[in-house]
Amino acid sequence: MHRVAVLAYDTVVAAELAMVVQVFATANHCADAAFYEVGVAGAAGSVVTASVPGPSPAHIPSPAHVPSYTLGPDRSLAWAVPADTVVVPAHGSFLDPPPDAVRAALLTAHGRGARLASLCVGSFVLASTGVLDGRPATTHWYWADEFAVRFPAVDVQREKLFVGRDGVYTSAGITAALDLALNLVEQDLGAATAAATARFLVAPMRREGGQAQFIEYDVPGRADALSDTLRWAEEHLADDLSVADLSAHANMAPRTFTRHFRAGVGTTPVDWLLRTRVRRAKELLERTTWSIDRIAAETGFRSTVTFRHHFGRLVRVTPARYRRTFGSA
Repeated sequence: MHRVAVLAYDTVVAAELAMVVQVFATANHCADAAFYEVGVAGAAGSVVTASVPGPSPAHIPSPAHVPSYTLGPDRSLAWAVPADTVVVPAHGSFLDPPPDAVRAALLTAHGRGARLASLCVGSFVLASTGVLDGRPATTHWYWADEFAVRFPAVDVQREKLFVGRDGVYTSAGITAALDLALNLVEQDLGAATAAATARFLVAPMRREGGQAQFIEYDVPGRADALSDTLRWAEEHLADDLSVADLSAHANMAPRTFTRHFRAGVGTTPVDWLLRTRVRRAKELLERTTWSIDRIAAETGFRSTVTFRHHFGRLVRVTPARYRRTFGSA
């Protein structure tokens, strides 16, 4: 069983804590197996939660009626040390050094090979241990500059939803924590289970880590147009879609569409289509016994040779080998 320890101490952001626990628990349900053992790990006693990480920015009022409440961790910090995955949600006190016991638990877990993941400004906690030195990392966009100043040895990638390397992952704000958690489920249990988990949670379509943290639009209504076009494209992957087709669906000129797409998604329409087709192909390889030729056609690749080339480039294995490893059909 894969042990997931979610760290909680005073001022933990309850929404992130609950979200990541829910994702791994739902993955068990969708996989119809107790793959994950999930526990909230912290010091004995109750923990006061926070609604927003850190001090309020000057332009945002901090009303006294913003609620907080207490919760009790169901595991000790010692339980987290031998965990397979240790998750650090945001804490309101992230600008202060983490408790010594938390820092020691993270370093010991990392030293024995545990996968570490931070959510939002939980990245400040990971960075304070030194495990992010020399690695790419992201955090909530509002605090990215502060993060870069405090931790100059970290390769700060401000725009990313989530990023990771060699078992250490960081994500941006609250909804990006959901994206990272689903990505970790996909690593562990495959694309089919991750997609089923997202559907069960009624979550938006899974986003790639390289997408931008937020979308800036100078024309009202364009965010909805772009979202509708992304959904439409995912439903028509077998078609020979072009940038002109996508821009026409969004009712934009191709150049305008490409500019808004790059701002909102963080990549080009062509690259997004390619990666979305490969992700869909992974799901079909896992869940069906369809031939490689049929999967190539169903996912919009013009030939099986082209499909094998792009699949191998992005996934680093052949479609056949991927099916042997993750196929359940």
